[in-house]
Amino acid sequence: MTRIAPVPYGEEADGSDESEFVALTAEQVQVLRAKHPSISPWSVVAGQVGAGCLVTVVAWLLTDKPHIAWSVGYGALAVVLPAALFARGLTGPLSSANASSAALGFFVWEAVKVALTVVMLVAAPKVISELSWPAMLAGLVVAMKVYWVALAVRKKPVAPSKS
Repeated sequence: MTRIAPVPYGEEADGSDESEFVALTAEQVQVLRAKHPSISPWSVVAGQVGAGCLVTVVAWLLTDKPHIAWSVGYGALAVVLPAALFARGLTGPLSSANASSAALGFFVWEAVKVALTVVMLVAAPKVISELSWPAMLAGLVVAMKVYWVALAVRKKPVAPSKS
């Protein structure tokens, strides 16, 4: 198996400063993917659902007030629903047609995600009659922090075999 020698940014292997695009071979791509495994957006959404449910139940058990639990749950939902829509958009058939459509799709779905989150937060007082803003924000923050947890617990890179 061929090892890929790292080349500092802006320098070529021969030491010149001219940057020239060099396509990777299939074997080099496999090595790169093994070193840096990706995270499924659906596993992040599932983690957000689990964290949202957990924090909602904990809030209900600690306060014994249903409106607090509903507020926490709604805060988590304001992250989970847009994230699920975003994941659906990124894993759709048009998202991988080519690099341009993938980049455009990412920005479009990110804008949709942010807009839906804002709409849900604005609608919160109408959806939950006794809304507790601090409780809702707690649910929102816990669900958002799942992104960081997913990065921390993702599969560790595989050490390249010495060949």
